[in-house]
Amino acid sequence: MTAKFRTTRRATLTGLSALAFAGGARAQAPKKGGTLTFLQNAEPTTLVSLTTVATPSLTCSAKTTEGLLEYDYDIKPRPALATEWSISPDGTRYSFKLRPNVKFHDGKPFTSADVAYSIQLLKTVHPRGRNTYANVVEVQTPDPLTAVIVLSKPAPYLIKALTAAESPMVPRHIYEGSDPLTNQNGNAPIGTGPYLFKEWVRGSHVIYERNPNYWDADLPRIDRMVCKFVRDAGARSVAFENGSGDIGYRTPVALADLERLKKLPHLVFSTDGTSYSYNVQTIQFNLDSQYFKHLKVRQAVLHSIDRAAMLKAVAYGVGTVCHVPISPKSEFHDPTPSPYAFDLKKAEQLLDEAGFPRGPDKVRFKVPMDYNPIGDESRKVCEFTRAALGRIGITVEIRAQDLSAFAKRIYTDREFDMTYNGHSNLFDPTVGVQRIYWSKNFKKGVPFSNGSNYNNPKVDALLEGAAVENDPVKRKAMFIEFQKIYAVEAPDISLYTPLYLTIKNKRVHEDSPTADGVEANMSRVWVDA
Repeated sequence: MTAKFRTTRRATLTGLSALAFAGGARAQAPKKGGTLTFLQNAEPTTLVSLTTVATPSLTCSAKTTEGLLEYDYDIKPRPALATEWSISPDGTRYSFKLRPNVKFHDGKPFTSADVAYSIQLLKTVHPRGRNTYANVVEVQTPDPLTAVIVLSKPAPYLIKALTAAESPMVPRHIYEGSDPLTNQNGNAPIGTGPYLFKEWVRGSHVIYERNPNYWDADLPRIDRMVCKFVRDAGARSVAFENGSGDIGYRTPVALADLERLKKLPHLVFSTDGTSYSYNVQTIQFNLDSQYFKHLKVRQAVLHSIDRAAMLKAVAYGVGTVCHVPISPKSEFHDPTPSPYAFDLKKAEQLLDEAGFPRGPDKVRFKVPMDYNPIGDESRKVCEFTRAALGRIGITVEIRAQDLSAFAKRIYTDREFDMTYNGHSNLFDPTVGVQRIYWSKNFKKGVPFSNGSNYNNPKVDALLEGAAVENDPVKRKAMFIEFQKIYAVEAPDISLYTPLYLTIKNKRVHEDSPTADGVEANMSRVWVDA
């Protein structure tokens, strides 16, 4: 029998936000109008997340460009551009009935042809799409409102991969015949979403305005959304304090200010909308480096890093130490301790054995360390690492750059030795984790892919096997075995999983009713006067 799904819109309040909303806010009737100021800590490189998984782009993309489905906090699907869906018993056919009378912002109809074109683009140019859609053979379009994704093998994670930010449905008539990496739709997007793109003032903000022709006539509720780029964490703290910023996510303030801000009565702190993805912060090696191609050097670096001390120093303990690339919050996490405990003497011994003795100046070698500039803690992690490695004779030079330059250096030019990076696990390791360690995803120019050039045939077999295994017990065992190999080979160093909070003014309501929170289209958000 074919599994069929019909769902209705439902939002629940859990955790911190349940406490924050106690007092009758949920009983208020939604209001129309007003402007929402959304503080973001970095500027996106594109406003459509078709070719990138960088956080700033994910945050903006869904406001204009939607997905087939959305998800509740338990990652159970519910309608968006698709109103019905079914999966064949063997897991190789996903059929979708599309919402009728949906139009792009330029008035052209949204049809199954756009779905088919988008899926093929995602499979080709999206950093995670190579994994997510690896088994897609074709997308059939028997009529304008029916799309059938046909797979060569099962993909048990696929039904969870169809959010707006993760799998945007783009207009075929705008992208066809162009290079999706340079198509101007990324700068001035046309989609089906609740907001129309108004302007992008580089270095300052993006403005979206209410789409009067949105397919849900009752939405959106606000007239305007201003996504304001504020690089300085302290300045974001001030904005929340004085009311000039309405909402921000991923704990958008200086962590040193967090306890003080929690005492302000006009602010609400929430973990809603964070269950779609958990991050693991990582020190990533270039495995082609003259130094880090040696296992003993990587092991020495592991022995020199006290993860608990790092978490406390750089993130004020707001997170969980993690030894493997799958977050402790995931059902697939391996809790086995790292085989490389904090041990400076062992680190020194391994470096001597690897052929890198201390020189007359007590230095073994010097390396640059680049960092992803998105997170406020990025430079602090590098500074902690520089101090830690200095104790074992490795001199670290910290290099800063903007996100575009960082992505080019790491993933295109590969002119680096080590870097600090954050990787989203997403809703399933096949989508969020495999891309980093699968040898077939070493592809120059694709950001947030296998930047280390890690290549282990057994790891490839385990990851590929888990991607098509429908038995949950067998699938978990494959991911556990992968993590045990990872822990020994140390292609990079998993450090910790941060706890992310959304901070908002209490005048903001219904901002995060889905698993992906403010990365979704935010069509239902409303504000008090």
